[in-house]
Amino acid sequence: MDNEQAIEKSLVDNTPPAYNLNEEQEKKEILRRYRALLKCLRPKLKRGDKELVRHAFEMAAEAHKTMRRKSGEPYILHPIAVAMICVEEIGLGVRSTICALLHDTVEDTDITLEDIEREFGNEIARIVDGLTKIATVMDANTSQQAENFKKILLTLTDDPRVILIKLADRLHNMRTLDSMKREKQLKISSETIWVYAPLAHRMGLYNIKTEMEDLAMKYMEPDAYKEIARKLAETKRERTRYINEFIKPIKEKLQQLGFDFEIQGRPKSIHSIWNKIKKKGVSFEEVYDLFAIRIILNSPPDKEKEDCWKVYSVITDAYTPSPERLRDWLSNPKSNGYEALHTTVMGPHGKWVEVQIRTKRMNEIAEKGLAAHYKYKEEKNDEDRFDKWFSQIREVLAQQDTDGVDFLQDFKTSFLAEEIYVYTPKGDVKMMPTGSTALDFAFAIHSAVGSKCIGAKVNHKLVPISHKLRSGDQVEIITSNKQKPSEDWLNMVVTAKAKAKIKDALREEKRKIADEGKYTLQRKLENMGAAYNNANIDELVHFYKLPSSLDLLYKIAIKQIDLRELKEFHVLGDKLEAPKPKIILPAEIPAEAPPQKTFSKKDSELIIFGESSDKIMYSLAKCCNPIPGDDVFGFVSTGKGLIIHRTNCPNAAQLLANYGHRIVKTKWAKNKEISFLTGLKIVGLDDVGVINKITNIISGDLRINIAALTIESAEGLFQGTVKVFVHDKEELEELVRRLKQLQGIQSIDRFDTEDNQ
Repeated sequence: MDNEQAIEKSLVDNTPPAYNLNEEQEKKEILRRYRALLKCLRPKLKRGDKELVRHAFEMAAEAHKTMRRKSGEPYILHPIAVAMICVEEIGLGVRSTICALLHDTVEDTDITLEDIEREFGNEIARIVDGLTKIATVMDANTSQQAENFKKILLTLTDDPRVILIKLADRLHNMRTLDSMKREKQLKISSETIWVYAPLAHRMGLYNIKTEMEDLAMKYMEPDAYKEIARKLAETKRERTRYINEFIKPIKEKLQQLGFDFEIQGRPKSIHSIWNKIKKKGVSFEEVYDLFAIRIILNSPPDKEKEDCWKVYSVITDAYTPSPERLRDWLSNPKSNGYEALHTTVMGPHGKWVEVQIRTKRMNEIAEKGLAAHYKYKEEKNDEDRFDKWFSQIREVLAQQDTDGVDFLQDFKTSFLAEEIYVYTPKGDVKMMPTGSTALDFAFAIHSAVGSKCIGAKVNHKLVPISHKLRSGDQVEIITSNKQKPSEDWLNMVVTAKAKAKIKDALREEKRKIADEGKYTLQRKLENMGAAYNNANIDELVHFYKLPSSLDLLYKIAIKQIDLRELKEFHVLGDKLEAPKPKIILPAEIPAEAPPQKTFSKKDSELIIFGESSDKIMYSLAKCCNPIPGDDVFGFVSTGKGLIIHRTNCPNAAQLLANYGHRIVKTKWAKNKEISFLTGLKIVGLDDVGVINKITNIISGDLRINIAALTIESAEGLFQGTVKVFVHDKEELEELVRRLKQLQGIQSIDRFDTEDNQ
């Protein structure tokens, strides 16, 4: 589906059509979709393949026959749709189709992996296993969602098709999310934006990535989504007219030069327009590159680069380019295989237009990603960037012992971020994730170089190890044999390799120091007549509330624990027994003890949870300060009880993506008595009396209490932040509406009052 169709579809009412086919019609529909899949697969079928695909389809249909999706339709339609996405939109073949048809059978039906291996062989069984979720995670503190991501990613280097089928599965789930409950929509959308969309991008599947982002936004930011979709639909006609005017001179020139080409004009995705609006602080009307022009050439392999640059020359002859907006991915393709030439030029009527120049081969890699990349691989003998990326992942995965959430975070920053190109002193190029420091680069060369790194020369200038690198930097690492990793190094690196090596070194260092603690503890226990054994050490670890015996011995060695409390322990035979905790009566509590935070009856009446109308104690998240009327969810945190976050809180995607099992459905109860602190950022023209007008509206007209007000003005503009107490979102929206009516006010944005402006 192209962007225009997606935008028009999104404007249609969100509710899915009621499912009302009878049994006979259902069978026909299933067969119709299966035949459409076979038709799509036909060019890839070899002798015997058709029978294998049919067998997989029949096996899946039989296994899922009693199951229904939330929409009411037969479950088998989902595996068929996933297989169709694999073939049509990713370009995968017969084996992947079989795996897609069977991808939910082991998890949801009586079919076992042994059954699949017996019928289809080891390769298909392995891929289906990679797609099967882990049944249970025993540790309550780990996240089952994150452990499942980890399992999928661990199979990435083994067989990339696991990831590609998983992305197709996720895309179909996102396309059919309407029939799910709201909290499930939020959880699945958050996972998508947190892991799957960046993964699709990294696999070079740009269309799938943008559709995933748009669909996630549709559920996470429904108002902003509908607004941008509506405006795009309204401006479609004038955009088309403008694109035609823009491409006319280019088309004529390219035809004169004898190029075989096609030109497409596409609007930017809703999500990327929204990102621009947020990042640049502009309105929809001010986003200058709402669309991109794509020129696709039919060039022979040996002329590709030359032809792309010739087309670039034609475009820049017709229109003036913006020098800092040239992106040359011809000379330096992205590590996901993406090759193209991008430039932004000043078109007619003073509008910036982005132009992308690529050949048919490059276009197929951009649309189909990894699958197309391997198709063309035989033709190119140069060092393969995808394989290089996989080998980096393999190296890190080999030493991963962290839990799923940490693993996922490391994976995101190391392998899903955009990359920069950095050069060694000899001119070799290294790909690093954005945000990498000189220390990351040192570890990328070799872990021994990283461990001894004391500084670096970037472009021949001396910089500290924490210096952030930029694309094109040439880096020389300076080492010293006296240097060794320290705890604060973990905050200076983003790559998983550097983090893993630093943690290893710190653990080793800790072990050496802990050995000294071991002797101290051994002596003390022997003096008491107790044995130095695991049982007694565990008793002490539990008593001092430490995570491990290593931490206990380490803290003893560095004198953070002096073991004075051992006097209170009992020794039974050679066994240590911790003293019973003393119960403090209310009279014994010292007067200066800080008062415990209590919730008044009013506090507890603000929110209603779940299906019932139980009113529950909670606290409001400091990261996003929700107010009544905001779209919110409850998060059950360990130790802090229930915390309420806005669904568009900066931390929401991460919490929902990793800890879906701790999310509680939440809605506001009406209560006008309590007011909530929130903040507004106001920017406008520094006119006489403007501050007076603002305070008059807040305090005078609307009788809203102001908690704080700061104003700074420079060069004719003022920037102010005001913190106010409001009862609910409606009151805040009315305040914003009234302030925007003042002359000279440019923008008003809500901010989270913990942001420490």
